[in-house]
Amino acid sequence: MLKRISKAVFVIIGTLIGAGFASGQEIYLFFYRYGINGIMGILISSILLGMMIDKVFIICKERQIKNYKEFLNIFVKNERQLDIFNTTINIFILVTFYIMIAGFGAYFEQQFGLNSLIGSSILATICFFVFLNNISGLIKINQILVPILVGSLCVIGIMVIDPKNIVEFSNYMLQNDDWKWFLDGILYTSYNAILLIPILIALRNLVESKKENRTISIVTVILVILLSCIIFFMLAKVDVNIENLEMPAVYIVSKISKIVEYLYGFIILSSILTTSVSLGTSFLENVSKKEKSYKQIAIFICISSILVSKIGFSNLVSFLYPIFGYIGLIQMIGIMLLKSK
Repeated sequence: MLKRISKAVFVIIGTLIGAGFASGQEIYLFFYRYGINGIMGILISSILLGMMIDKVFIICKERQIKNYKEFLNIFVKNERQLDIFNTTINIFILVTFYIMIAGFGAYFEQQFGLNSLIGSSILATICFFVFLNNISGLIKINQILVPILVGSLCVIGIMVIDPKNIVEFSNYMLQNDDWKWFLDGILYTSYNAILLIPILIALRNLVESKKENRTISIVTVILVILLSCIIFFMLAKVDVNIENLEMPAVYIVSKISKIVEYLYGFIILSSILTTSVSLGTSFLENVSKKEKSYKQIAIFICISSILVSKIGFSNLVSFLYPIFGYIGLIQMIGIMLLKSK
């Protein structure tokens, strides 16, 4: 049982902690800019995410769901509307895959002064070969990288975060009464739900009982809160205009020491890899009907991702994530309101 639970948790965390998260862009955009209220946003968002994970596993078990279109058909009965909604979700998954590729390129450009296309091309090539192994390749990569990634991020958090800065930051930001933090916390969950649901459906056979569902959800919530708070308080150490940084978390660790900077580089690149593989696998599972088309589409998305990456990582995150958050909100509400059999 523990082995099944750990596999599921590692894949879920590997999907969530991508370029936007580890770089600090997501945490800044959805939480940090609201000050201490952002911590409340993290708590609300993480709990909602756990509830959604638990509910999706239950739905898949009770209704014998085998693919994402079957899952959507629970909520959308009209065939034409179903196709439109399914296509919209697939576009979002593909665009987010592009964002991961762009993030990989942005890291190489920011840290080494190399053209972003070099980094993007490296990741796109790795992804293509992993895609050829389908879901088994996805699970293996996450089993190896995610425990190292989580442990490394916790170690860096201990090294970088100063408790005095946390107290000063909290006292300074207590007067922030902008309730937009609450909406952004929900939107963060809803757009992540779009990314996770195809993966949860693929993992459905790993989970054998409601007790396992609940355990996976709780462990995931705890880890998401822990890692989000580490990134959040790391951002408090930024001493320049944070909006001008593609990867603010990388900027912070670069001021500590070269060793810490290289360690965080591993975290960034590993998190981007795990998420991009999850997203690409989800997209291919959703749109490929035959083995031959699977490989052809894999080639297409990997090549096109390199070209799209030139738009810029932070631009893609700040513009597209909130938009798809509203789209995912419709789906999340439907999941939460759906009654179990």
